[in-house]
Amino acid sequence: MPAIARKVIAENNFSSEINTSLENLATELPAGYVQPLLNKTAVDFLAWNTYLELYKGQRWLDVPWFFAETYFFRLILEITNYFRPGVSQGVDPFELQKSQSLEVSLDSIILLCGQANNWLNKSQLKGESNQAALIALLYFALWGNRVDLSLWSASESDRSRFDIQTQLAHILVNDASQVTELLTNSQGGRIDFVVDNAGFELVCDLFLVDFLLSSGLADRVYLHLKPHPTFVSDAMIKDVHDTISFLAATGNQQLTSFTQRLQDNIASGRLILSEDYFWTSPLAFWEIPNYLKNELANASLVIVKGDANYRRLLGDRHWDFTTNIADIVCYLPVPMVALRTLKSEVAVGLKPEVIEKVAKSDSSWLTNGQWGVIQLVV
Repeated sequence: MPAIARKVIAENNFSSEINTSLENLATELPAGYVQPLLNKTAVDFLAWNTYLELYKGQRWLDVPWFFAETYFFRLILEITNYFRPGVSQGVDPFELQKSQSLEVSLDSIILLCGQANNWLNKSQLKGESNQAALIALLYFALWGNRVDLSLWSASESDRSRFDIQTQLAHILVNDASQVTELLTNSQGGRIDFVVDNAGFELVCDLFLVDFLLSSGLADRVYLHLKPHPTFVSDAMIKDVHDTISFLAATGNQQLTSFTQRLQDNIASGRLILSEDYFWTSPLAFWEIPNYLKNELANASLVIVKGDANYRRLLGDRHWDFTTNIADIVCYLPVPMVALRTLKSEVAVGLKPEVIEKVAKSDSSWLTNGQWGVIQLVV
C-alpha cells in the first residue's frame, strides 16, 4: 500500500501539498492510526462515517484487512480532491497504469479477438460450437483476472499471455460445463457481470459479453462497475468507454468489428453500464442493499469477477477451505458463478485432496495468482 501511494505521486502532476499528504499516508501505514474523512460534500461521506465508527482510534494494522484496503483507496481520492464540489468526476490517480496495461497487452488482445470473432462467426451453427466457445471464453475471463495492477505494475512484462490448455490443471474447481449448460438453457435472458479490473481483464470480459449478445444467448447484459477509482485497476464506466475507444483507434479490422458491436449494443440498451457505491464499500456481499439485490434478481446468472469480489462474497473471512460455497452464498436470489484467480488467503469449496496436492506443488498457491476457480452456485 505505501508503494501504491508513492506511485500515485510519481505518475501524476498533483500539487506539492497533495504529494506531501500522500507521502504522509504512505509513511503512517505501518504504525499509524486510521484517520477520518474530512470532505463532507462527497456523495459517500455519510456512509463512510458509519463504516469508520467501529474503527476509531485503531491502527491500520489492527483493523480488518478488507476494510483497511478499501478505505486506503478511498483516502487517496480524499487527498487528491477527487470529490470536489461542482466537479462530477475528478482526476483518476491510476489513469496512467490503466492505459499502459492496455498498451502492453495489445498483441494478446488482437490474437484473442481473432479467435473470439471466429467463434462468433460459427455460432449460427449452434450446439457444440457454442458450448466450446463459451467454455473457452470463460477461461479467458478467468485468467484475464491475473492482470491486477494492485499487485503488479502495468510497466512490467506483459502478464496477459497464457495458454488456455496448459492452465486447465491450475483450475482447482471447474464448473465451466455447468455454467455453459445454464447459459444455453436460459437462452435469451439477462446476464449480470460484477466487474473487476480494467485493462486486459475487462477486454476478456467484453469478449464474453459480445458473444452472449451477438449469438442470442442473452438479450441483455448488465455490467456493474465501480463509481470511482479504487484498487488501482478496478473498472469504472469511463474505463469501458476508454477501452472501446482505444481498441477502435488501433485500426485493426478484428478489433473494429468487435468494438462496433459493443458500441451498437450500448446504444440500443442491450449492454447496460451501471455503477453503485456498494461496490466501493467495505461491506460483505450479504450486506447488499435491497434495491441492488432486487436488481440482480432480474438476471438469469450473475458472474462475479476477481479476487476482491470473491473476498466480498465470503465476507473476507477465514472459512475452512472445504466449506461448501453454496452454504455461504445462499443470500443471492439467482444463480451465481465466481471467476477468480487466487490472490488472497480466502477460499472455499475445495476438496481435501486438491488442497493437499496444490499445497505440495506450490507453497504460494493462495496468493500468487497462478491458480483459479470457476465456482457455480445455483
